Amino acid sequence: MRDLLEQIERGLTANVYYLSLFAALAMPDICGAIDSADGEATGPGYIAWYDKWVGPRFVESAQALIPTGVNFPVEIENPLTGDACYRFRCSLLHQGTTQHPRSPFARILFIEPGTRGIEIHHTTLNDALCIDLRHFCAEVVAGVRMWLAEVEGSPQFRANYDRFIRLYPDGLPPYFSGLPVVG
Repeated sequence: MRDLLEQIERGLTANVYYLSLFAALAMPDICGAIDSADGEATGPGYIAWYDKWVGPRFVESAQALIPTGVNFPVEIENPLTGDACYRFRCSLLHQGTTQHPRSPFARILFIEPGTRGIEIHHTTLNDALCIDLRHFCAEVVAGVRMWLAEVEGSPQFRANYDRFIRLYPDGLPPYFSGLPVVG
């Protein structure tokens, strides 16, 4: 799984944003499935996993930007809820669109990293939610790493992770031997 997270990060560095975004959107499904008793992904599982592990990462990074000594409470809320992210994931991965008919936003726009030195992240403009693609992927990766640290040794994780896709550098008998395969 760490290989997949590293590939998301390398994709951002290589400017292959679609691939990093698609993989990041799939991570709550994958992790939610590993967390489930039957190893299957579900919409409610995606939403719950995202709300627990990814949503708070935005709040943490936003709070870190508040100057020291601010003496009034600053309320920060992630507008991309698990439900909104799940709907976006469905529309993007299955229809190739950033618009879902039941989304709270007319569309979700991901700002390409480094665009004119401007950072726009989780900002609503008119009826669109604008998200910095690099920050979003980093929040997903951070959430997965936190989750892994908590569950990796559990029997539930081990039972479902055994089926997770991975590189077999020397092959996967009885199918291939001596030939690297991903499977």
